[in-house]
Amino acid sequence: MENAKFKRVVIKLSGEALAGDQGFGLESQVLTSLPKQIVEIVALGVQVAIVVGGGNIWRGVAGSKRGIDRATADYMGMLATVINALALQDILEAHDVDTRVQSAIEMRQVAEPYIKRKAIRHLEKKDELLFFWCRYWESILFNRYHLCT
Repeated sequence: MENAKFKRVVIKLSGEALAGDQGFGLESQVLTSLPKQIVEIVALGVQVAIVVGGGNIWRGVAGSKRGIDRATADYMGMLATVINALALQDILEAHDVDTRVQSAIEMRQVAEPYIKRKAIRHLEKKDELLFFWCRYWESILFNRYHLCT
């Protein structure tokens, strides 16, 4: 195992990246190659948090332009991000990577509620992979909570 420069990283993964060349949905080639790359990072002893988008399924701005209330359209986009997080969780756990999906919108059957201290404890406990989703996570992770050190 090589020595990694960082002990914890955040990967921003757009929903569009999961769609690959088809431009929407989840492309099987991406779902095959992406977990292998992430497993390589985890094998270095690096803790990984993934901020995943949902633009491959739904874009709130596009929905609001079609007459859907902007807040409703944004909530629909947040649900799309959970769909992507669950797909990634399933594939990574098949590669023996421990994962957690955390959500700012409560849906306990499929995701843990996001609580800052709980997220940090998960990372401190062991090399776990966390999926954070929501349009505000990047600023929260990088600026306010300093999860990346």
